[in-house]
Amino acid sequence: MVSVNEAGEALVRLGARLRAARIERDEPMAVFAERVGVSVPTLRAMERGSATVQIGFWMKAFWALDRIDEVGALFAERDSLIERAKRARSPVRRRASRKPRAA
Repeated sequence: MVSVNEAGEALVRLGARLRAARIERDEPMAVFAERVGVSVPTLRAMERGSATVQIGFWMKAFWALDRIDEVGALFAERDSLIERAKRARSPVRRRASRKPRAA
């Protein structure tokens, strides 16, 4: 289980990556905050990894950075344990090999 401290550290890393992406695009905080629809203090809180920022603001930031599709991968459907067990037990079909023809 992830501790509260680990979750906070993950947010700090995510905020740092958000800041790096904004800077890489050469966007001042005020411009990016306006694009995302947040205030500059809220954007600053996001970049610091504050846990109090609403997830909707994060989603808008991912959209503004053209990274919204990556968020879907966080909760991609996974096979259940039963499905994985069935797959492990099912035989692999193999094609019968032919004997080479005499020349």
